[in-house]
Amino acid sequence: MVRSLRSSATRLLYSLRPGTLLSSSTAASNTSSTYYSPYAVLLGGSGRLRQFSAGNLARLKEDKEPWWKESLEKLRNIGISAHIDSGKTTLTERILYYTGRIHEIHEVRGRDGVGAKMDSMDLEREKGITIQSAATYCTWKSYQVNIIDTPGHVDFTIEVERALRVLDGAILVLCSVGGVQSQSITVDRQMRRYEVPRLAFINKLDRMGADPWKVLNQARSKLRHHCAAVQVPMGMEDDFQGLVDLVHLKAYHFDGSNGEKVVTSEIPASMEALVAEKRRELIELVSEVDDKLADSFLNDEPISSSNLEEAIRRATIARKFVPVFMGSAFKNKGVQPLLDGVLSYLPSPTEVNNYALDQTKNEEKVMLSGTPAGPLVALAFKLEEGRFGQLTYLRIYEGLIKKGDFITNVNTGKKIKVPRLVRMHSNEMEDIQEAHAGQIVAVFGVDCASGDTFTDGSVKYTMTSMNVPEPVMSLAVSPVSKDSGGNFSKALNRFQREDPTFRVGLDVESGQTIISGMGELHLDIYVERIRREYKVDATVGKPRVNFRETVTQRADFDYLHKKQSGGQGQYGRVCGYIEPLPLGSPTKFEFENMIIGQAIPSNFIPAIEKGFREAANSGSLIGHPVENIRLVLTDGASHAVDSSELAFKLAAIYAFRQCYMASKPVILEPVMLVELKVPAEFQGSVTGDINKRKGLIVGNDQDGDDCVITVHVPLNNMFGYSTALRSMTQGKGEFTMEYKEHLPVSQDVQMQLVNSHKASKAAE
Repeated sequence: MVRSLRSSATRLLYSLRPGTLLSSSTAASNTSSTYYSPYAVLLGGSGRLRQFSAGNLARLKEDKEPWWKESLEKLRNIGISAHIDSGKTTLTERILYYTGRIHEIHEVRGRDGVGAKMDSMDLEREKGITIQSAATYCTWKSYQVNIIDTPGHVDFTIEVERALRVLDGAILVLCSVGGVQSQSITVDRQMRRYEVPRLAFINKLDRMGADPWKVLNQARSKLRHHCAAVQVPMGMEDDFQGLVDLVHLKAYHFDGSNGEKVVTSEIPASMEALVAEKRRELIELVSEVDDKLADSFLNDEPISSSNLEEAIRRATIARKFVPVFMGSAFKNKGVQPLLDGVLSYLPSPTEVNNYALDQTKNEEKVMLSGTPAGPLVALAFKLEEGRFGQLTYLRIYEGLIKKGDFITNVNTGKKIKVPRLVRMHSNEMEDIQEAHAGQIVAVFGVDCASGDTFTDGSVKYTMTSMNVPEPVMSLAVSPVSKDSGGNFSKALNRFQREDPTFRVGLDVESGQTIISGMGELHLDIYVERIRREYKVDATVGKPRVNFRETVTQRADFDYLHKKQSGGQGQYGRVCGYIEPLPLGSPTKFEFENMIIGQAIPSNFIPAIEKGFREAANSGSLIGHPVENIRLVLTDGASHAVDSSELAFKLAAIYAFRQCYMASKPVILEPVMLVELKVPAEFQGSVTGDINKRKGLIVGNDQDGDDCVITVHVPLNNMFGYSTALRSMTQGKGEFTMEYKEHLPVSQDVQMQLVNSHKASKAAE
């Protein structure tokens, strides 16, 4: 609808007499007559009309410039990330207020009990922290800005990573007192991994002990940022009055009850020397990474504000430079210039390279155009359980999506109709008819998991790899009261859809619900969320590692199952052998029927395979599944009356147990690939601790002041490691752990595991 309106308005304007001119200001009339884009006339709400050269107009006349070009140029997708308590939710609240999205300001831990707009979960308002990433949008100077507010706690990094995946740029908030803290380093590392251009904002200049220049030096030394201030504060702490813009050489004061009036004035005479020094430093640093500015700088040519602004933009988008802004969000100072900085220095969706993985070509990387002209490619980066069912946040990378369209979920292959399309403002929504590449929208009633990719069916692209790592740790959970079973299962179902690495299963023997995930912390967070969001108290069992069993040599079986108890009996005989599968085989269980003739009627063969598969679910050593085995059936016998599917299934189960111990079984344990990043001074104690945990160090690199150690460690020895690492490295170390493979345990560990399994069996 919007599109057709726009194009008809365009045609109407083009039907004006060719060469129609709009009168311009005197300055412009001195040079030449100025042509205006019809879009600028239609959309230029701010009264500033965009000028086009005669060449541009000729191109416009041919109507070749696509309808979406301008709207994409005026779009920014940004995230606000920081260490806990640096004030990023407060900053978002001010941004929403100044852009007119909200009409009053509430504080994060406000006395009015409302809480910040972006913290919509009860647990968030109570604790004053942000757990989920809320998405919202606002308009500033005719640009549309989508903001994702991301958590700052280390425990929620999957949320941060998902948010960074869909962003084009980010604001890294630093506290002017605390400086660069441990989580700032983690968040910055994630931004680097996802190649996100960023601005830095030094917040809380009104606090005692605020020192932005100290923080700037920390950003250079600890974060390895090539950065410089684009502003200088006027006054500090209680005396903080405003800012001087080093690019445009203007002073800003923030008047009005909430700092909404930005008053521009001349730079105070007392600050001219400092401003000149800091501007020169800014130009020097930018010219180191921008050749165009370097030429002017080396030739001692005067550098205009617009040239400097363009150079900073080029360097920021190329991720070679980080402009540093300053202010105090709580005291309503410095937020509007930061918003201008977002428009001036952060990229629009078309300026960022996004890659998809082509599933038809073995996950080959494909670059997306990022325009609405291509086929639809959208990523479901977040799911929420709303009042009207599941709400799915989509980032559209290419193409168009309309209400009522049919879209295909590449991960499941299902075709789905889009029943309702909305734009989100924290937990409120606004209905829209269509959305195009670059936008972040939400859809209702689409059943999918987080990380799924949607297309229009013409291509088979995914935005993230389809290979979800296997869970490595399990916990038994059960609700304390029987009445809360419904809410408990609702919570588990929701979390499973939201997080592909979180699995739920049932332990057949004990009847307990088992949750599995990527580590201790991961599962703890979910247990806490079940308690908070669904008001279900859950008892948690001891963590359990997912061991496996396998055989190491061939063993024969010959088993006769015979039972006569009046009426029809049971009769089945199976003969054959079990052997280990060769290394690297694609399947974990193989069954082969090599019987020649009709010793066993063919209709009983599936029952025999079913019996073997069932028996392999629980090995005799410690009751864990048996993998990498091949069972071959070579002979057998049947009875015309007494043979049945059940008889052969039972014969297969007992035959498996009979030959299993003869095939020298071993226990396999999950071995993790752990990457540690710790400051060099803690390298010794961390390495010693890894050796104690039977880890095998496979790599040791230096990255600035940090050591990057790569190790293979059995998961069973990694319990409580996050706490241990934090205490060893004063909270500065971090580690990532992913599943590598299952490997045989040593003989002494095997004996220990078998004995403890027998003891627990005996106790039951």
